[in-house]
Amino acid sequence: MEDFSGTTVSLTNPGTLGTVHSVPRLVTGQGLILGVGAMDYPAEFQGASQETIADLAISKVITLTSTYDHRIIQGAQSGDFLKKIHEILLGADSFYEEIFAALRIPYVPITWHNDIPEGKEQLNKAARLQQLIQAYRTSGHLMADTDPLEYKQRSHPDLDVITHGLTLWDLDREIATGGFGGRPFAKMRNVLGILRDSYCRSIGIEYMYIDSPEERKWIQSQVEVGSPFFPREEQLRILRKLNSAEAFETFLHTKFVGQKRFSLEGGESVIPILDAIARYAAKAKLDEVCIGMPHRGRLNVLANVAGKNYGQIFQEFEGHYQENEVQGSGDVKYHLGTYGDFITESGDQTKIYLAANPSHLEAVNPVLEGIVRAKQDKKNVRDIYTVLPVLIHGDAAFAGQGVVSETLNMSQLRGYRTGGTIHVVINNQVGFTTSPDSARTSRYCTDIAKMIQAPVFHVNGDDPEACVRVARVAFEYRQSFNKDVIIDMVCYRRRGHNEGDEPSFTQPRMYKLIDAKRSTRVLYAEALVGRGDITQDESNEIAKEFQGQLEAIFNMVHDKLPEKPEFNKLEELDPLTANTAISEEIARKIAATQIAIPDGFKVHPKLAPQLQRRISMLDDGTIDWSGGEMLALGSLLLEGHSVRLAGQDVGRGTFSNRHAVIRDYENGSEWIPLRELISGSTHLFVIDSLLSEYAALGFEYGYSLEREDALVLWEAQFGDFANGAQTIIDEFISSSLQKWGERSSLVMLLPHGYEGQGPDHSSGRIERFLSLAAENNMTIAQPSSASSYFHLLRWHVKNPARRPLIVFEPKSMLRLKAAAAQLSDFTSGTFTPVLSDPAINGASKVVLCSGKIYWELVSERAKRSDNTTAIIRLEQLYPLAINQILAELSKSPNAKLIWVQDEPANQGPWPFISSNLQEALGARTLTKISRKSAASPATGSIYIHEQEQKTLIAEVFAS
Repeated sequence: MEDFSGTTVSLTNPGTLGTVHSVPRLVTGQGLILGVGAMDYPAEFQGASQETIADLAISKVITLTSTYDHRIIQGAQSGDFLKKIHEILLGADSFYEEIFAALRIPYVPITWHNDIPEGKEQLNKAARLQQLIQAYRTSGHLMADTDPLEYKQRSHPDLDVITHGLTLWDLDREIATGGFGGRPFAKMRNVLGILRDSYCRSIGIEYMYIDSPEERKWIQSQVEVGSPFFPREEQLRILRKLNSAEAFETFLHTKFVGQKRFSLEGGESVIPILDAIARYAAKAKLDEVCIGMPHRGRLNVLANVAGKNYGQIFQEFEGHYQENEVQGSGDVKYHLGTYGDFITESGDQTKIYLAANPSHLEAVNPVLEGIVRAKQDKKNVRDIYTVLPVLIHGDAAFAGQGVVSETLNMSQLRGYRTGGTIHVVINNQVGFTTSPDSARTSRYCTDIAKMIQAPVFHVNGDDPEACVRVARVAFEYRQSFNKDVIIDMVCYRRRGHNEGDEPSFTQPRMYKLIDAKRSTRVLYAEALVGRGDITQDESNEIAKEFQGQLEAIFNMVHDKLPEKPEFNKLEELDPLTANTAISEEIARKIAATQIAIPDGFKVHPKLAPQLQRRISMLDDGTIDWSGGEMLALGSLLLEGHSVRLAGQDVGRGTFSNRHAVIRDYENGSEWIPLRELISGSTHLFVIDSLLSEYAALGFEYGYSLEREDALVLWEAQFGDFANGAQTIIDEFISSSLQKWGERSSLVMLLPHGYEGQGPDHSSGRIERFLSLAAENNMTIAQPSSASSYFHLLRWHVKNPARRPLIVFEPKSMLRLKAAAAQLSDFTSGTFTPVLSDPAINGASKVVLCSGKIYWELVSERAKRSDNTTAIIRLEQLYPLAINQILAELSKSPNAKLIWVQDEPANQGPWPFISSNLQEALGARTLTKISRKSAASPATGSIYIHEQEQKTLIAEVFAS
């Protein structure tokens, strides 16, 4: 064997000289020589055109020869060796996949396959190509490179050319395209290149579920253009915005160590996105861009998009807050909102508004939509949506919070549409600590948006140019179709949920990747320098300029207290002195609208008498609750106040009581009688809402913020249905004045009354609202008559100290004859928080109560011929009119004092009344008569309810 030791295997390449085939000669010490010939078309096809070669599926070939010493290598082994090389060159053992991975090419290669000819049982090539195009439009996003954390080689069977009966032999064939790319014929190679550049690079698009061919074609015209080149000016602006975003976060992290700021690090590309949207809005002459967002990145958006003063932000970090206009307790810095002006380099400008939002991440969604709708309604131009809503979301919240779905569902409803919202999801790929596989069932966090057929643009946050391109397309889509559009910016969260959190406890693998990553700004700057778009010196200069600005501002404001603003404290209008009455002429003018039936309009036969009665009730003194409301709304319209009434079934009324909207008995067309009273820019909206409380109430709250002159009412179908909107009540309605200085005059109408209808149709949860009542933050009332309700609404609108009004409406009392009002009750008088009992003098027993139970007590007193029990009504529960109550009680100084309510002892007004009134009573004691304390608001048995009610009433008059 010594003769064969040390022998070699050699590779020779005579093909470089054009040699197709060679048989190299062995020399001493060589065991095998592999000869590689030239790669070229077979000789007989070298004169053929490229079209012919492509049509015949002729490829270039290379000849390999093996010269071997048979004492070392057997002929069969040599043949197997050549066969193995042949198989590898055709793609065996993932040969090309490894090459693609080494080059970080994001797709799998097209594999070798026999040509598939056209035939009688085969689709022609053009049809197959159309299938491929359709597949990329539908499923291209599945192969898109949208994850900035990990390189993945992507594939999907629907996007494999073999699936559609095409092979690599078709790459250079001219095939009919049906006009794709603006050409009737194209090589499949070029078509595939456009498809991959459009749908499978750093942008993945979902839109083929949209019904409208016009919208689908529009999107295709915008995206099927490959990767357009960005001009230098645009690149520099993007780099500067990234620099501003990163420098801002780094500066705060350095100067204010350990303070929570919920940084944007890892998602900085949202700043260029918002900047681009604002620039396009300014160029399109939009009046305003309104942004709603959670706290992640909020400070960065405040500073770098909304234009909040950096110095003010730094002062807030040092604990120096400007008190709001009502000297409220304020809120943390990453919940605050702001106003600003956005001006482009060319001088175009628009306004920027960032809404305040608590830590209930998505609660701001319907609020912002209501704000935007109100701004648009004030402009009073139909179908011209010059105020643009932009909502920013987190990925876990977008998928997990039901209010997102409710708000999306509003987007095209007549009473709620705002001309389309741009949604931007800052997709950190993690919730607080929860991974996507535990946070949702759907593939994407944005899948819920498909229910409204909104297009979704998934984009890699590490490709800021792609982010800005998507922002442009999203804006143009909204402008073209006035519909919602979603940008899902896939990024990461460099730090934990907050700056004191250690994220690697729960996401160790993810944070190893994040810790090893360079920032988006660094990657983009390197890419620009590497491509020759900017110089290294320019990149360095941009990186320095913003940091210097921040240092200068910080040094200027450090340790300086902010200037105290002049407080704009609004005067309170005393309801007892407010002029809320109307003339008889006005009352009759309002009532006349109810029978001014349009020509050809067919009123339901059962409804016509009810409408006619709204005329006669003025004469016979039987004005019911709905009549009183009609007079209140009508008179406010005549005085120039807009009215918006929304809620589930408010047009007719839950109890078939309101009939503010009349439907034609034959064709279902709509007639709103009170609209005859509108003049100028006044509006009357009566909106039957979607079956929502959370989003629906949030929308009306937002609307009320912007319509200072309007009466905005939201009615629950039943009072306790407001439970579903508790977040809006707790976080906005009850506390926004103290937290953000925001004044809302929203009216909540909550049907409340113990009628034996069970636990979920009895209580509007008076106790919950009273537990939130403090600092004159709202008015809570339970009127006992139509006229009291009438004066309450009119006083509420006239009161300059705008605050929410919670009204507990009746149910059976809607038509109670005893509670009917005279016309004189509307042409005189005011809203009176405490109503005395003129029928009794020298009472031995004084009963305090509120609402429906008053009429039951009066009825029972009459039956018993009792002339010693006075019954005093509290029409307003908060602010509690203690002085008026004491004045009434002083008329019977020795009387026994009783509080009576329908509700269980632990519910209703009693817990509030006992803790707030007893101290003022001094030595006198207020005792309670009610149902016993209970976990449920009411019994489910009508028989038990009736027995409880009889016992309760009897106890009042016992002894």
